Amino acid sequence: MKTQNEMTAIYKKRRANFATWLARQGTGAMIFIDSEEHRSPSIRYFTGHPQDAVLCIAVDGSSVLIPWDEILASKIACVEYVIPYTRYERQEVKAAAGALKKLKVPANSRVEIPGSTPYPDFLKFVDGLSEFDVICRENGGEQEAANMRAIKDEYEISCIEKAAEITDKLIDIIEAGVKDGTIKTEMDAALLIERECRAAGCEGTGFDTLAAGPARSFGIHCFPNYTAGEFPAQGLSILDFGVIYNGYTSDVTITVAKGPLSEAQEKQLALVQKAYDECLGLYAKDIPVKAASQKADDVFAKSKRTMPHSLGHGIGLECHEAPGIRLRAPQKCVFKPGMVVTLEPGLYDDAIGGCRLENDILITEDGNKVLTHARIIRI
Repeated sequence: MKTQNEMTAIYKKRRANFATWLARQGTGAMIFIDSEEHRSPSIRYFTGHPQDAVLCIAVDGSSVLIPWDEILASKIACVEYVIPYTRYERQEVKAAAGALKKLKVPANSRVEIPGSTPYPDFLKFVDGLSEFDVICRENGGEQEAANMRAIKDEYEISCIEKAAEITDKLIDIIEAGVKDGTIKTEMDAALLIERECRAAGCEGTGFDTLAAGPARSFGIHCFPNYTAGEFPAQGLSILDFGVIYNGYTSDVTITVAKGPLSEAQEKQLALVQKAYDECLGLYAKDIPVKAASQKADDVFAKSKRTMPHSLGHGIGLECHEAPGIRLRAPQKCVFKPGMVVTLEPGLYDDAIGGCRLENDILITEDGNKVLTHARIIRI
């Protein structure tokens, strides 16, 4: 565990890097907002505070956090100033104005608000911050924060590695449970993950666990997420889950193959495993992310099959972050050391069921490191 001083230094460095970007943009300050209407992991990334707050970062790197829960922020947040939201009548525009005043941002400075801000709310900011040049753009500060989060620092990697370690232990427990019959339903598997991850010190699951027996595994993301239906039954079952440790999530998918299986099911399993094995080597520094996606498509195309989703995505404070590993990714989008991304080839058929194999991969200077060890489990 990091000390409070070490965590303060980590968050201060992140804000300083973002302030450098603000300076290049000629922008005096950026306002981030996390609320029930729009969740933003940027506030946790820059301060450690988990949710429900307004954050202002000025071009000099100074910052003000205005949280809904002042007591929680006083214990968790690593930031120069904490001012309770109640002081501004729980209104975002008034909070932003108060933060800019506290940080002494000069009048007529450019002040950016989140690109996701609805137009009527944008007008409220323009009116309420009339002494500033308020901007709201699609590829602005929010996107830059997302770009920063795509490359994990040492602390972030350690958190994801711990989440991966707990995930691997859960995979072993699940494999034992489906083999000895203690896991009988989709609900058994999902609730086991919820209970055991919290017992291991996690904040919870990274997303709603997806557990699908053979009758429902044709869905990329089954609906509903899990039921009281048999798991696993004869055929192909899918279990997709992640756990959050210190804010950072894992994301894995197991396929449970319970025999006897048909020839078509065996072929589908083999194709997914082949795609996984052949793509893994392409998860390496400076290789375009689309190259791995193309490799998976080529493997499946030879058997006249098509994968209906991307090959992977970044993970971190969110279960889906940059980069997206897909064919339409630009050629300039390459794997970089510090990225933690999923590799998750999958095939689905409404007659024979689905199969997906997903693990979390850390890109390193000399290749990659497989952090989790999900697999196709045979019974």
